[in-house]
Amino acid sequence: MYTSYLACDLGTEQGRVSLGTLDKGRLNVSTLRRFNNTPTREDDCVQWNIPELFQHVTDSLTEVARTQEAINSVSCSSWGEDYMLFDPQGALITPVCAPSAKSMAKSMDQLLSKLSLETLYEETGVQPTPYSTLMQLNAEKGRRLSKAGKLLPVADGFNFLLSGEARVEISTASTTQLYNPTHKTWSARLLHETRLPLDLFPQVIPAGSVLGPLRQEIAEQTNIQDVEVVTSCSHEMAATLAGIPAEAGVHWAFLQMGTHSLIGTELPSALLSETAMKAGFANEAGYGGTVRFSKATVGFWILKECQKYWAERGEDLDLDMMMHLAGVSDPFECLINPADPLFLTPGDMPQKIKSYCRESGQPIPRRPGAVIRCVLESIALYYRKALQEIESVTGRKMARLYMLSGKGAAKHALLNNFIANALQIPVILCPKETTATGNILVQAIALKHVESLDAARRLAGQSLRCETIQPYAGVWDKAFSKLQQLTQ
Repeated sequence: MYTSYLACDLGTEQGRVSLGTLDKGRLNVSTLRRFNNTPTREDDCVQWNIPELFQHVTDSLTEVARTQEAINSVSCSSWGEDYMLFDPQGALITPVCAPSAKSMAKSMDQLLSKLSLETLYEETGVQPTPYSTLMQLNAEKGRRLSKAGKLLPVADGFNFLLSGEARVEISTASTTQLYNPTHKTWSARLLHETRLPLDLFPQVIPAGSVLGPLRQEIAEQTNIQDVEVVTSCSHEMAATLAGIPAEAGVHWAFLQMGTHSLIGTELPSALLSETAMKAGFANEAGYGGTVRFSKATVGFWILKECQKYWAERGEDLDLDMMMHLAGVSDPFECLINPADPLFLTPGDMPQKIKSYCRESGQPIPRRPGAVIRCVLESIALYYRKALQEIESVTGRKMARLYMLSGKGAAKHALLNNFIANALQIPVILCPKETTATGNILVQAIALKHVESLDAARRLAGQSLRCETIQPYAGVWDKAFSKLQQLTQ
């Protein structure tokens, strides 16, 4: 007998509702609905249209009911940091918004004048960021907070709306910068320093907890019955890592690419050393007590700025053309340190690259193809530097890297091959369904349809269409030595 589950993945730009069916040892995942998440900007803040997003979730339940497909459970995952406030009667307090960058920077400066970076890291295992829940709450207006009965991260807020049970799943709790991973509860010290009442924060529960049945009014509205609401991994990255086809006993790393990227690994517990803090690593919770040990790293910012500069001058190069030009250009003519402060601000990026190469005594890339190749090779080699940093801090040698579905150039074979060759380990390309797969598999574990995370990941390996890129030996080691010199 097969079992079915609904996974609602809420992203900052798009949302997706997926139906997963587990039958005879194989998981099939299909997309039921896609929708845009289009916030508005008012009073210099980003306002999320929660009612509209929730309507997509309930409409998906209605669609399932119309097909007469019986589902066992439903769970939501989302981005972190932002939150929803509810009054004591359980009504949503609107608007749900993220303060302006100026307000957040002021809030962070104010808090860091009272608490050191070392204290914040020791308390939470997370690097201070302007947009964390902690910094947002520090900038909140007292009037809104005085009306609030509970605070819930976005996915946990949706699970509350579905079930009527207010709980915070550990993966989203760990991204708030208010959760203490050592004591496994909210940080009393930070709540005291920010004058936030403890009863504002619901109980933290493990990933894979059953909240209870769908609220009666929603069951009647959607015409769907006998559905449990589960807190899978509420943070989308935790759900994604639960869905990768990792083998037990094999050390691995992951990379999610974007304008700025995230690289890390999975650990059995938080690593709160001074070395980890100074290297910029964060400890965020995953399924089964695991920790997502990761840091921000370079991404496509430089490439996008080049593309923008050329487009403004009538040379509109799309991604495929940029990759083609890079592919036919000579390898390793020059390299840059993509993390150099020179490249962190917008402007004439091609000229910045040329100036960097001139000042470092390298050949100057004249044509767009040479510039693009320089950027791509430099990014790939910088990931090797970041991977070595992970290995040094954790004491683990990584055997492979899982490339998580991202945007832009992350989907292009040329860069993926560059990364495999630079790292000299296999790179496994995970499809976009990995987040939904992880969400669904944790639901299945919660309902005792799958016995463990290892078993779930074996199912993922049998069900996901992953492509493996094997590295080849070449001149990448020599190129990496050159990048190391540039980054010293």
